[in-house]
Amino acid sequence: MSKVRHRVFATCNIGKEALERLTEQGYELEVYDSIDPPPKELILEQVSSGVDALVTTLRDSIDAEVFEAGKQTLRVVAQDAVGFDNIDRDTANRYRIPFTNTADVLTEATAEFAFFILGCVSRKLYPSERLVRELQWTTWHPSFPFLGDEVTGKTVAVIGTGRIGQAFIRKCTGFNMDVLCHDPVFQDHEFVESFCKLADLKFEMGFSERLLTIRYTDFEDALNNADYVSLHIPLTPETHHLIDDTALEQMRPTAFLINTSRGPIVDEQALYRALKNNKIAGAALDVFAEEPLPEDSPLRDPELEDRLRLFHHFASAGRQTRLSPDPQLGMAGRCVQGVIDVLEGHYDGDPSRMPYVVNKEAFNDS
Repeated sequence: MSKVRHRVFATCNIGKEALERLTEQGYELEVYDSIDPPPKELILEQVSSGVDALVTTLRDSIDAEVFEAGKQTLRVVAQDAVGFDNIDRDTANRYRIPFTNTADVLTEATAEFAFFILGCVSRKLYPSERLVRELQWTTWHPSFPFLGDEVTGKTVAVIGTGRIGQAFIRKCTGFNMDVLCHDPVFQDHEFVESFCKLADLKFEMGFSERLLTIRYTDFEDALNNADYVSLHIPLTPETHHLIDDTALEQMRPTAFLINTSRGPIVDEQALYRALKNNKIAGAALDVFAEEPLPEDSPLRDPELEDRLRLFHHFASAGRQTRLSPDPQLGMAGRCVQGVIDVLEGHYDGDPSRMPYVVNKEAFNDS
């Protein structure tokens, strides 16, 4: 008996090798192979036509209209991202349609990128390179035309101590940084204890001239006492515009803000005002409230250029992290595995046991 062929529509080419795993399963695969996202009408057309699975990205609005169109045939939505702000969870649950994400595999790539852009804005790498490229470098001088700020030995406030936040902290230990942790949801004291053991060992072995410190604290204290504030939290109603005028006023004038989490966590108008008025030293952003960053965004102000680094949602964009077909290594591989788990009925066909399903609560009948 021939295997039942499932239909899959991918709104983006997430990676040739990973997608080939679907065709190897005998699935009928259609890919919207364009750099730009497909129009909403096309997604609705595909879902209404009876596709079994959707492979999506953060660019796609998978809302009640989409789930309504697919309520009879759509069996899974597989998101090629860790975030899922674009997916209507309540409606997915109502129709008992599981959706998956790609958490974990992008942890290290995102954490290292956050650290790299922290160093980039702090040490003024962009202004330095621009001097060379624009033939403005005329001589060596101890302090002219500018100085950067050393990272080693400074204090970083990590807002959100989940997987990525903790991976970021581990990288900070290599630069002998003190850490202020803030997480209103969960405080991982075992992780803090492990950090302290490592700090003790580094000090004893002479890898650090002093004993590094780490502690959980409240939001205000973290902002008040950090040289760097790095955001690693999900976007929720509580975290929307968490970094506003009040928060930025509480930061040191020598401090830098780093955001690789979600754009709307930062009030961009407030950040513009803080930078314009020298309330903080600088910022580095990989995410924005609207992406791509609008042409008329105040963050494009040329006067901020040397103190504000802007990146194109690039943090997870390592070759292996984005494209590996191995679900233990790559977003593409994990996204495809989420489709296969559901359509092949792995884990006894129970989505609540499938590791990459987000909305497990819709299938937990206990």
